Amino acid sequence: MPDSHHGNTPAAWSAVAVALIGFMVGSVGLMLSPANYVVFWIGVALVLLAGVLFGVLAKLGFHGGH
Repeated sequence: MPDSHHGNTPAAWSAVAVALIGFMVGSVGLMLSPANYVVFWIGVALVLLAGVLFGVLAKLGFHGGH
């Protein structure tokens, strides 16, 4: 049976928020003229951090009860 939370948990929302910020930072880095690859890679790091954040928060019990 599917989880009734369907991603509506603090762990999921936190990870999505950090990933969204990472995508925005990376996009701005590529839109600058000339492209600023340092800013782009900071955005990539934030997106990867979002996955780690989700894993940590899920282990701490912020991803619903199972």
